[in-house]
Amino acid sequence: MHFTDFPPAGMPKSSGHDPASVVIIDYGLGNVRSVANALQALGADVQLSRDPADFKDADGLILPGVGAFGDGMSNLRDLGLIPHLNELVLNQQKPFLGICLGMQLMAKSSTEGGHAEGLGWLNADVVRFPADLQDLQASDSGKSGLKVPHVGWNDVTVKRTCPVLGLPGAVHSYYFVHSYILQCHDADLIAGSCEYGIEFPAVVQQNNILGVQFHPEKSQKHGLALLGNFLHLARNNRANVLYPQMLPESSQGDSIQPTQGERSC
Repeated sequence: MHFTDFPPAGMPKSSGHDPASVVIIDYGLGNVRSVANALQALGADVQLSRDPADFKDADGLILPGVGAFGDGMSNLRDLGLIPHLNELVLNQQKPFLGICLGMQLMAKSSTEGGHAEGLGWLNADVVRFPADLQDLQASDSGKSGLKVPHVGWNDVTVKRTCPVLGLPGAVHSYYFVHSYILQCHDADLIAGSCEYGIEFPAVVQQNNILGVQFHPEKSQKHGLALLGNFLHLARNNRANVLYPQMLPESSQGDSIQPTQGERSC
C-alpha cells in the first residue's frame, strides 16, 4: 500500500527520529490491532495499553470500539480508567480520538439496550437510526427502505475547519459499520456529516477531543490521511490546527468488503 496522499504538502511524515507516540486504549471492545497497524504504517510509536501510567506519557490517545455502548462504559468503569481519562483529556487537554463506539462513548447517554450513561464529554446523546429510514435517492417514490446497520462506504462532507479534515465543503469517502448515531445538541460540535436516509454527524470536534463514526483504519487513503493528521496533532500536542490540503481531491475509496460477522456500533 502506498501513502502518496499523506502527508500534506509542507508537512513531514512522522519518522523514526521524531515519531508521535500514541496509546490505543485496550478496554476489551476495540479493533485495536487493525488501528495499530495503520498507525505504525504511518510511522507512529504505538502502544496498546490499559495502564493509565502509559496514557500520561503518550502524545495522544485513541479509543476505538465495536459493540454495545453499555458494555463499553462497563469495561472502562471496571478497569478504573474513567477518572484518568477525565483528567488527561478534559483537564490536561491531551489530544484524543474516539473511533465508532469510542466516539459514541463520549456522549452523555445512549438509548442502546435501554438507557446508559456515557462519559459526558460532549453535549450529545446516542440514538438508533430511525426505524423508517428511506433511501430518497433510490426511487422517485422515496419508499425504498435502507438497512440498519449502515454498512459500507459513504461520503462525508466537511462542515467546518477541523484538525483532521480538509477544507469546508470537501467531500471524502469512509467506511461505516453502525446502527446508532450521535444526536448533537450543539451544532458547533459537528465537523463533518454523512447522509443515510437522514443527515447525521460523522466527525465531531471539541477542542482537543475528536470523534469519527466511521472506521479510518478500514478507509484506505482517506482514513490513513485522517489518522496521519491526528498524529501531527498529537506530536505537536495542540488542538485547533488546520492543515491545508489534508486529503486528495478524489473522494472515492477503493472497494472493500464487510467482514463476515462484523459487529456494528
